[in-house]
Amino acid sequence: MSANTIAINQQMDHFDGHHSVWVFGYGSLIYKADFPYMQRRAASITGWSRRFWQGSHDHRGTPTAPGRVVTLIPDHGAVCHGMAYLVSPDVFAHLDYREKNGYLRRVIDIAFEDGSDDMAEGVVYIAREDNGAFLGPASEAEIALQIAGATGPSGPNSDYLTHLAVALRELGQDDAHVFAIEQHLLELLAAKD
Repeated sequence: MSANTIAINQQMDHFDGHHSVWVFGYGSLIYKADFPYMQRRAASITGWSRRFWQGSHDHRGTPTAPGRVVTLIPDHGAVCHGMAYLVSPDVFAHLDYREKNGYLRRVIDIAFEDGSDDMAEGVVYIAREDNGAFLGPASEAEIALQIAGATGPSGPNSDYLTHLAVALRELGQDDAHVFAIEQHLLELLAAKD
C-alpha cells in the first residue's frame, strides 16, 4: 500500500449523512488540535497499544531520514488512552491530509473517561504494517536514537515525543513504551552536554 492514503480515506463512507463524528487521537492529535471541533473529551479504546513503529517522512522526518511517530497495534485486552473530538465531517479533508503518510481511517468504539460510562462509535487513524512508511518494532533505545536525529517540516522528532509524553501525563495516563523512549532520549541529550 502506498504511504499516501488520502484517496483511500476519501472513499470511506461509513459516516456519510452524519452531521458529526467522533475522532479518537492517540498521538499528536492529543495535544495538537489544529481543526475546529464541537467537543473534546478524554477517552480510550480497547484492544490496541500505542507504538512508535510508523515512519514520518513528511512531518517529523524526511524520505531519506524518517522520524518515528506512533501508530496502534492490535493488543488483546490493552487500553489506549487519548483524546476524542466531535467534529463535522468536513474536517476529514484536513485530517486525511495531516494523516496521509500511511494512516487509514478505521471505525472504532470510543469510551469516554469522564466517569459517565458513555461510549460512541467513531474514527481512528491507524498506520498498518502494510503501508510504505511502516518501520516496525525496534528497541526503545534504538527508537530514541532515531528520534534524536530526525527533523522534518513540522520540526524535530524529539518535540513530538516530548509533547506526547507531557500530554499523557496531563491526562494522568502511564504509557511505559512512550515514557521509556522519552527516558532514553533524555539520556542521549544529557550525554551530548
